[in-house]
Amino acid sequence: MNCSPARPEALIEEERSVEPVRIGLIGCGGMMGAHRRGMELLWEAGFRDFRVVAACDVDLARAESMADAIAPWQGERPRVFGSVDDLLANAPEVEAIDTCAVHRAHHEIAVPCLEAGKHLLIEKPLAMTLRAGRLILEAAASAGVKLQVAEQYRRRPQQRAINEAIRSGRIGDPRMLFWIETRERLWHWGWREEKFQAGGGWTLDGGVHFADQFRYHLGPIKTVSAVMRRFFPTRYRDRENLGDPVEVDVEDATIANLEFESGVIGQWAESNVAPGHPIGARVIYGSEGCIDFGQGLKTRVEELTLDELTAQYLSALAEEEAERLYPHGVTDPVGSEIAEFVRAVRGQGEIETDGWEGYRALAISMAVYESATVGRSVTLAEVESLELEEYQGELNRDMGI
Repeated sequence: MNCSPARPEALIEEERSVEPVRIGLIGCGGMMGAHRRGMELLWEAGFRDFRVVAACDVDLARAESMADAIAPWQGERPRVFGSVDDLLANAPEVEAIDTCAVHRAHHEIAVPCLEAGKHLLIEKPLAMTLRAGRLILEAAASAGVKLQVAEQYRRRPQQRAINEAIRSGRIGDPRMLFWIETRERLWHWGWREEKFQAGGGWTLDGGVHFADQFRYHLGPIKTVSAVMRRFFPTRYRDRENLGDPVEVDVEDATIANLEFESGVIGQWAESNVAPGHPIGARVIYGSEGCIDFGQGLKTRVEELTLDELTAQYLSALAEEEAERLYPHGVTDPVGSEIAEFVRAVRGQGEIETDGWEGYRALAISMAVYESATVGRSVTLAEVESLELEEYQGELNRDMGI
């Protein structure tokens, strides 16, 4: 989905007057493919204020493949490196880093890059634990560089439209959130189901995206009360025949009650071991109506599909705001966040999902784990301050922090 607003001439001239930001990519696996695609969409649309000059991965073949994929649209093949140390030592031209890696490695990659004075875009979550996240925040502050956490879900036009509808009062005063996902998945998802590589299961991996949306739409959360289970600790590497079983050590069912500082109450429930009928419900209720994240807006006086609501939102955007949110008409959420990062590095704007915003979203997911571990309601304040690390303590010790 693309919008094509007329671009303010002053902004066009400002972009032409700056040198492209020279970016290095670290971690060239699956998610970096989405980052590469976002960059390509920007390039095709005429947003060329950056150059990818380096690609790095411990699997050198992946880095080579990434460099090969970038060369055709950029017209220049990035240099290839097999380690972060090698890149930092031998590619001084790199100003900024875009990294996608297993959760455990986030702080191990981020801290040396930040200490070397590189601006950093890091794929969610900020880190595997909040203590590891603090190391990243401190390194960024000490170096005085830009830090962005990739939280692209909120950047989708549909999410912007939902947010605008809530904030403008179209559903009245927000009261309740229901976020429920149940399904069955028996195949094995690699490192994402290894506690000491991922930090947890879907409550962290996908959940940190959802937590960011909770904050974005409804504000800070005050307390969390949760239970978790691992009902079926076996997954199968052979998807078709459900063969080659492997044991996993992360949760597969979570139910959490949320209390927001505003007084909104919510329920967040998910499971990937729910055979039969799946449930997919993401709804915010207010005093005058609701927004269903799949269906759209329904109140006592109006009803709009999500497509209609989104089209209405886009058509009402001011020219400069449309260009800020959707650079050169690119509405791909990864592309738009990369453009925001590039502009921020050049002093042309602020970062919406900065390190602290990413930290607070991570704290919501971690509050769910902490509550389930200690068997009581927990406050976000005690989790964010590191006063409570019962669940995370084992992970921190294993990482040596």
